[in-house]
Amino acid sequence: MINVVVPVFNEGENIKMLFDQLQEKVHTPIEVLVVYDFEEDNTCPVVRKICNDYGFKITLVKNLYGRGALNAIKTGLKTSDKEAVLVLMADLSDSIEVVDVMYDKIMSGFDVVCGSRYMKGGRQIGGPFLKKLFSRTAGVTLHYIIRIPTHDISNSFKMYSRRVIDTFEIESNGGFELGMELTVKSYVRV
Repeated sequence: MINVVVPVFNEGENIKMLFDQLQEKVHTPIEVLVVYDFEEDNTCPVVRKICNDYGFKITLVKNLYGRGALNAIKTGLKTSDKEAVLVLMADLSDSIEVVDVMYDKIMSGFDVVCGSRYMKGGRQIGGPFLKKLFSRTAGVTLHYIIRIPTHDISNSFKMYSRRVIDTFEIESNGGFELGMELTVKSYVRV
């Protein structure tokens, strides 16, 4: 089973579409943890209204560490209890159709399975040029020089084994560095 961690910030317009896509495209049993920063987030009332409309459990989880996506992801990882944990953005920017394949890889022994914007079939739409440049540079550098087996280390769309979640203390405290931290720690441990 997969815990799907969804950090949100006023995603009331998107959250139903995300749940619809999960129901349609993911065949592995899932439980969704929607992690929010504050009660006034417009995502919360929508989730409360529709949470029983799906074939999977949906739980609202208050961010334990303060505001922001990084803290929401940390909260989701800490709260999770399934054998695999997927971080998925509520803005529908991730390729949900590959979740079952990612889970199969976790079940075959991988610790981290990374989605990538830079592999065949991957893409990135929008976003600031410098952010894209730094992301791509970090991915290429770590892949070719250090041999990290992903081209997109800064992407948050990753699935982690329970072993990774339980083994490493998360030290990240800013930005979207958490995905890089857990990927590098998992690689170095091997």
